[in-house]
Parts: sequence; structure tokens; C-alpha cells
Amino acid sequence: MENCIFCKIIKGEIPSKKEYESDSIFVFHDITPQAPIHLLIIPKIHITSMNEINSLDPKVIHEIFQVIPKLAEKNGISEKGYRVVNNCGSHGGQTVSHIHFHLLGGRHLQWPPG
Repeated sequence: MENCIFCKIIKGEIPSKKEYESDSIFVFHDITPQAPIHLLIIPKIHITSMNEINSLDPKVIHEIFQVIPKLAEKNGISEKGYRVVNNCGSHGGQTVSHIHFHLLGGRHLQWPPG
């Protein structure tokens, strides 16, 4: 999608601090981190939200969840713990219409989140 900020980041049109990249996914540091470690994990194909996953998308979603523990290990948060968040829709807190997962860690995270 031409106006999607995450699609522009994937294309390199908007700079980001890349953490990881494969043929299917892109991981970068959030510009307004909510924890010492705050990564955004996104598919390279545009999927608007969790509600828009179709029969072709589970492979990329599966890859995302395979990479998350590796990212946690690499960033030193796997031992003490971390949180993975997906916001879906405006009431769920989704502000960018491109499915993404937040990996948060490096401090004690409170519950409920807000």
C-alpha cells in the first residue's frame, strides 16, 4: 500500500533501525520505545490487521512467531521474560493499519497493560 508507513519502511523510503530481515518479515526498533527493548515485527506483505489474515498468510505469521524467541535471546530478554503484543482495530489500540507485533522486554512489565 502506497501510504502505509510500514510498507515505506520495508522499501527503505523511511529510515529505521533494522534488527532482522528475511524474505518475508522485517524487524526494527520502535521510535517511541515503551521498554528498554521494543521491537516491531512486521510481514513484508501488507496485511491490514489480525482480522485480515487469509489462507495464504499463516506461513508468514508462523515465521514471525518462530523468530520472536530468537530475537528475545539475541536481545538478552528470554531468561527474565518478555511480552508480545498485537493491537487490532482502533479500540484495540492499532494505530498503523499494517499487522505488526511488538516485542517488549528489559524491565518488569505490569498487568493489566492499560
